[in-house]
Amino acid sequence: MLLLSLAWYEMISVSLANGEPAITASIMAPSDLHIVKHNFGVILSWNSNITEEMETHYVKYVLIYKFDTAKEIEERLREKEKMIRLGLHSGFHAKVKTQLFSKETEDIIKESNWTEFTYHAPPVYIQNLSCIIYNISNLNCTWDIKTEAPEDAQYFLSYRHSREEFQCQLYLTNAKNKNIGCHMKEVYFNHANKIRFNITVKELSNSSENHSYYKKCTPQRLEKLNPPINVSISLENRGIKINWKPPPTIGSAKKNCFTYQVKITDLEPVDVSEEEYVHPVRDPAKQYVVQVRAKKTTCISNKMWSEWSEPVIIHDEYKDNKMNTWKLIILILFPSMIFTGGLLIFLCRRYKCIDPILTPIPHPSDRIRIWLASDAAAYQQEYSLVLQTPDMLFISDLSTPVTVIYPNPEHDMWFTEM
Repeated sequence: MLLLSLAWYEMISVSLANGEPAITASIMAPSDLHIVKHNFGVILSWNSNITEEMETHYVKYVLIYKFDTAKEIEERLREKEKMIRLGLHSGFHAKVKTQLFSKETEDIIKESNWTEFTYHAPPVYIQNLSCIIYNISNLNCTWDIKTEAPEDAQYFLSYRHSREEFQCQLYLTNAKNKNIGCHMKEVYFNHANKIRFNITVKELSNSSENHSYYKKCTPQRLEKLNPPINVSISLENRGIKINWKPPPTIGSAKKNCFTYQVKITDLEPVDVSEEEYVHPVRDPAKQYVVQVRAKKTTCISNKMWSEWSEPVIIHDEYKDNKMNTWKLIILILFPSMIFTGGLLIFLCRRYKCIDPILTPIPHPSDRIRIWLASDAAAYQQEYSLVLQTPDMLFISDLSTPVTVIYPNPEHDMWFTEM
């Protein structure tokens, strides 16, 4: 009690020293919290219960609100109201209290208790709304339909940007012919202005039951960059030097806005903040494949990496030199071989050196063919007579004398021997 009395006495003394009247009454907590619907969400307002005595001090309100599964959001306000964007949330829980500050020292003099409030919004039939901007002027959005959504509901997307309203150009549908995505092309975004997406749910059986959901985004946070361009490789002091240029973007293209990753063959990607990288180790017997990708992290936070650039291959220096040598030899010899072959053909045709080779073999005359035919017939007849002459006799009885007949070549006669 003594400490509280001293503190209270000190607070009153400070107030009097500053020329501010001391506040003796307690501050009532805010009351009558209520909701008014707004195009982008709802407006939460309350009664402050501030007396005239308290209006001579600075009055501020501490508001803390939380959606279904999101983190708490805390704000300090001078006004007695706050516009809260629901997005795809089906309500929120909030609490508010009043604080009095000294005008001179801006110290807290007094504060009230908390007043809590829970708001249940109309049912939300969609979830997981996601949009991506790619190739500078293309937009894709997708969403999921909740199981409790009406069977006859249909879903339509539009967005507002730079004071213009744009309707979806092409819808993506599911098996039940429900719209679950939208594709738009040749649309352009000013990175300084936010995009306000609107999904309207219309129940076909009840035209009065339409629900709209809003979501605001910064264009650069939705952008998926293209891969870096002009990726090149050079050999430098037994190392590989890789250079590239940043991809085009809808936002700031300053060098410090980009961060990169470099992937070399089967190694882990390396984070790089510049537009070049030197790989310090190089195996002369190995082939290297290099790719680069990019995203923004400095000027604005973006979680989406671009796709990897086209592979750039660097071969072993010795193999390249050897291959280049063979190519040079072929380039030198091929024209020489063609010239030499052409010269030989010309000389052979000029001096008819090929004619003896190409001259056909003549057929034999009729006389030679008749003579060969008659000679073959005579030989055939003589050969048949030789075949009919017995070469030996089989002796069945050794006691019987055998007569052997020999030809006599001198007289063309046969003689016998007993």
